[in-house]
Amino acid sequence: MAPDSVEGGLSSPSPFFSPIALNESDQLIAAYFNSSHVGLCILDSELRYIAVNQKLAEIHGVSAADHLGKTVREILGDVADSIEAKSRQILGTETPVDFQMSIKLRTESVYGHWIAHYVPIKDDSGNVARIGVIVVEITAQKELEKSLRRETDRLQMLLEVSSLLSSNWNIQQVFPQVSARIRRVLRQEFASFTLHDAATGLLICHGLDFPLGKGIAAAVSINATESPAGLALQRRTAMIFSKAQIGASDSEIARSFVAEGLQSLCCVPLLRPRGPLGVLVLGSTRQNAFHPDDLSLLDQVAAQLAAAIENHRAAAEIEVLKRRLSEEKKYLEGEIRAAGHFSEMVGDSAVLTKALAQVSTVAGSDATVLILGETGTGKELVARAIHSMSRRAHKNFIKINCAAIPTGLLESELFGHEKGAFTGAVSQKVGRMELADGGTLFLDEIGEISLELQPKLLRALQDQEFERLGSTRTLKVNVRVLAATNRDLRRSVLEHHFRADLFYRLNVFPILIPPLRERREDIPLLVRYFVRKFALRMDRHIETVPSETMKALMDWTWPGNVRELENLIERSVILSEGAVLSVPVYELRSQAPTSDPDATLESAEREHILRALRETHGVLSGPDGAAHRLGLKRTTLQSKMQRLKITKSDFS
Repeated sequence: MAPDSVEGGLSSPSPFFSPIALNESDQLIAAYFNSSHVGLCILDSELRYIAVNQKLAEIHGVSAADHLGKTVREILGDVADSIEAKSRQILGTETPVDFQMSIKLRTESVYGHWIAHYVPIKDDSGNVARIGVIVVEITAQKELEKSLRRETDRLQMLLEVSSLLSSNWNIQQVFPQVSARIRRVLRQEFASFTLHDAATGLLICHGLDFPLGKGIAAAVSINATESPAGLALQRRTAMIFSKAQIGASDSEIARSFVAEGLQSLCCVPLLRPRGPLGVLVLGSTRQNAFHPDDLSLLDQVAAQLAAAIENHRAAAEIEVLKRRLSEEKKYLEGEIRAAGHFSEMVGDSAVLTKALAQVSTVAGSDATVLILGETGTGKELVARAIHSMSRRAHKNFIKINCAAIPTGLLESELFGHEKGAFTGAVSQKVGRMELADGGTLFLDEIGEISLELQPKLLRALQDQEFERLGSTRTLKVNVRVLAATNRDLRRSVLEHHFRADLFYRLNVFPILIPPLRERREDIPLLVRYFVRKFALRMDRHIETVPSETMKALMDWTWPGNVRELENLIERSVILSEGAVLSVPVYELRSQAPTSDPDATLESAEREHILRALRETHGVLSGPDGAAHRLGLKRTTLQSKMQRLKITKSDFS
């Protein structure tokens, strides 16, 4: 059938169509031959073009006229390998074949994607003599599929990063895994994240993933004003840097990037509502490895990192606060139990009234107070009174006894320590100074603090800042300091046992608490106060203190001051069986202690033996005897009793 007679086919013979009669297969091809969207051709049994439409000619980049009479290999070159194989399959099996192919368009130098449908065309005798080829372009579809795969991979990466960061806020620990997820999409070799330190202005590296690196780019701190990362942080926008731009940066880290062979860099700031936290940095040894359309993806990754970092910091702060509250609770519970020993200052003597007037004067200020006085005079009670009358009364009153804590542990007790700061530091500890933030810190027995620790204490008192042991982070506090000592600090300064600058820092407002022997008129008040206190606690009813007992109490010199009196009255209440207070006056001496050391030791030894004899009712030997309690042989104890002139009347 001639081409111009094909029903629904060509209206006139085409110059690119052979005048060979067409069968039904020919009619199908002829119907679409002049289509501008589908490439069509007919091949003979030797795979020569005998008909080509304009679309296929455009695809091949060869005019339709130049196709005619030429083989597929002559037109397409090596691409003909697969076409020849498919064509021979059709000639042998008479079965249509479909396959996809990618051809670089000669006119555009880009690859296009096509589906080719090969149809056998039979002659009048029923043999396959020709092959009809229908070529449909699917480049747009392929690009769409590629784009969808790309977007799917990127969404999958974001989901995996989100899952990693939500399960573990410790970015340093999971960052290599985050980098591995990003690498699946962007193929970067280098990844790091830095955090901005407001105090120093530096970008501190907290995470690095560079498996093939030489270690040159492993700097832990970066100048934020000169580096590529710093520029992205300042502009608060993601930036891409070429090799030339990296090399032009006058910073040590940029030079190390070049030395590592990085030719592309992408810096993405970690932004949060409070401000920028740091920068995510990706690097590649390939040129133009990062593209503008990657920035929106990396902005999402950076947002997840920033949120995780902020959450980690918040969790750490909450943990510190929880630990601090726990420490405060334990400390204050102990203080409440301890506070029962001194509930108020008792007495109306002139010297005590003068001291309390000084307390009232200084309490309203934030001045440092140095409380001086002998052991047992009530220095801690004065410190508590100053705190309770101050503007800080609603805050913590934190006490630390500098003499009760070994020198090696005192610094940790004062300033705290980080986990692993020293052997045995299994967890972070909040120091007393930090606990006292906003309130009052009472340094009892300040004269016992070691010379090694004094400079650190001085700096903390002057600057109101310190570092925990094992930490480089400076903590600032607002603390009022009260100190107490029974030592002569001026003499300690002269003897070089106490720093002069620390003494002057503490001695802003000294208050001297008088010893009990200098306010004997307060003894009756104190006796009655302690009798009521302990009688109530022990459910006793004591109404009378004999006058001779009170006189003996008034005559005693009280080297242990109020604390000694309190302990004696507590023991007396225990011993009293009726309404009259029974005080063991034999324990007192009406004269002051001798200044002769030998006499003092002899007196102490005599009193020690007498106490054991009274407790054992004069029994010397046996498991419950005085000799056993004293750790002596019976004969040795008897010898000592003779030497010290101890008779039965002394302890019976």
